[in-house]
Amino acid sequence: MQIENIVFEFIKIFMAKKVIGIVKLALKAGKATPAPPVGPALGQYGANIVMFCKEYNARTNDQLGLVVPVEITIYEDRSFVFILKTPPASVLLTKAAGIDKGSGSPNLEKVGSISQNQLKQIAVMKMPDLNTNNIMQAMKIISGTAKNMGIQVDN
Repeated sequence: MQIENIVFEFIKIFMAKKVIGIVKLALKAGKATPAPPVGPALGQYGANIVMFCKEYNARTNDQLGLVVPVEITIYEDRSFVFILKTPPASVLLTKAAGIDKGSGSPNLEKVGSISQNQLKQIAVMKMPDLNTNNIMQAMKIISGTAKNMGIQVDN
């Protein structure tokens, strides 16, 4: 009987809130401000923009210089929760290769290179957001992104 009461209370607390919106943004780590794109995206749901910016900046302070995507769930009472995703593969690859941007014509012009070890590190970092649990398959996915950017993967 005790367990049933605990389960009922859990459901009442966490399932009672109605979701009014889900917002996906890609922001620079530690540099979120109430200005666009954050302000308009959250403002239309009435969420506390300043509080989101403070929490986001605190949680991404260790990843400065990277773009960290975030998925914000906003509830009927205007409270919110957010989930941080891993940085895009293209951002991690450009940082690893030490370049500013990918090639405009990746088949003809190679703009940089990364080692197999760097490729594996990026694949391990991206594993939670990829649709595979196999590290070798994840490395192939990231390698394809690198090829499309004009970054060569050294053996």
